[in-house]
Amino acid sequence: MVRELKSHKLGYLLLVLVAVFVSLGSCDSNPIQEKRLRKAAAGMDLPTILKNGKLRVLVENSSVSYFVYRGKKMGFEYEMLQAFAQELGVELELIPAENLDDIQRILNRGEADLIACNYTITNDRKKEIDFTVPFLYTKQVLVQRKPMSWEKMTDAEVQKVLLTDASQLAKKKIHVWDKSSYHQRLMHLQDEIGDTIYIQNEPGDVTAEDLIEKVAEGYIDYTIVEKNVAQVNTKFHDNLDVNLEISFNQKIGFGLRKTSPLLKARINEWISKFTQTASFKYMKYKYFDLSKITINTQDEFSSLGGGQLSKYDAIFKKEASKYGWDWRFIASVAYQESKFNPDVVSFGGAYGMMQFMPGTGPKYGVYPNSTPAVQIAGGMKKLQSDFKTWHDIPQTDQRQKFTLATYNAGLGHIKDAQRLAEKHGLNPKIWDGNVEEMVKKLSQKEFYRDDVVKFGAMRGTHTAKYVKSIYTRYEGYKSSFR
Repeated sequence: MVRELKSHKLGYLLLVLVAVFVSLGSCDSNPIQEKRLRKAAAGMDLPTILKNGKLRVLVENSSVSYFVYRGKKMGFEYEMLQAFAQELGVELELIPAENLDDIQRILNRGEADLIACNYTITNDRKKEIDFTVPFLYTKQVLVQRKPMSWEKMTDAEVQKVLLTDASQLAKKKIHVWDKSSYHQRLMHLQDEIGDTIYIQNEPGDVTAEDLIEKVAEGYIDYTIVEKNVAQVNTKFHDNLDVNLEISFNQKIGFGLRKTSPLLKARINEWISKFTQTASFKYMKYKYFDLSKITINTQDEFSSLGGGQLSKYDAIFKKEASKYGWDWRFIASVAYQESKFNPDVVSFGGAYGMMQFMPGTGPKYGVYPNSTPAVQIAGGMKKLQSDFKTWHDIPQTDQRQKFTLATYNAGLGHIKDAQRLAEKHGLNPKIWDGNVEEMVKKLSQKEFYRDDVVKFGAMRGTHTAKYVKSIYTRYEGYKSSFR
């Protein structure tokens, strides 16, 4: 019996050891495997990229790095590297960074050629990887939420509620990625102000823009990001204040392996020339300045008075009547899209009062130089087309909300949210509190990587807010305008 027990224990021990060795052999952190991969990567440089015809770039799903807007690939760094890839005569291959903790390791293993994640150049990072010359200089800013009903307050009243000096960060909880330059800055800032800042560490799969969204939604109070990121995101969240700077200018560059000297020399030469061009200056304006101008325009239109909604009321009424719609509905869409400005062009390239993308406008007879009447007629046709798509939604108000969501984000993303709603026990034919909730979650990895999702991640909170804003405004229009 004792012998049988010893034999059993020995067999169990052998099984455990086998399992451990198998695990070590297959684990990404296996030092031997890691060393072999890094050694192989050392031979990958510009000639390899030219031979393979691909420039592989690690990108972050963010407004500055890379994102998709109404089906169009966008992002400040994406557009820069697209131009560089064209210069080289190669294809730009995008590799989504699922966890920022891993990007240096992925680069050094030879699985990518560049890091383009709005990556700040720091001494600690330079120990592991190399950087291009900087193409942006930006400060770190505090992201905080404006007070409730801030729209009705004066600037002075709002400022009294907000933090306006770095010393006021004492005893505040601030959420940041634990391996970020923000974390380093907060550690130094504690010494400078002589007090404790409660730094809440976040893992690498939680992006800076995820934290910005959490601030906007009220889940957390503060985070730190680069000013360029903050400027873009105030386009999506107008209840945020990003004016408190907490650092000097910091350098942003592309990361690359220390064993890629030829690629570094070539891209540095290109960046030095490209940053002096009109194309680069327009990219900066489009991503970092145009969004701020749009918000200022919105502030100017904070209230509407008189018996006329806009100077285009007659056109709204004429086009809406063709399809049996309430003219105030399409007017609310136009206000949301452009504040009734037929000449506006967004940072994404959408144009006109109804903000058609270049690939969609011509389908409805709308071009950048079309008259306001043609723009409104095209917008009404698009709304009617989207409305017909949702013929199986029985409630009219819910069908209208599905229509608005489609107009904003595209049919594919809303169909994804509908499938997710059904999978999670929600009503796929009700927007409010059902499909709406799944739309919001499509910015989260565990949802946009679900098998039922076909069109990937989206800025769902923006779309949900878009629908709510238009519908709430429409209800207000109905009581004020005839």
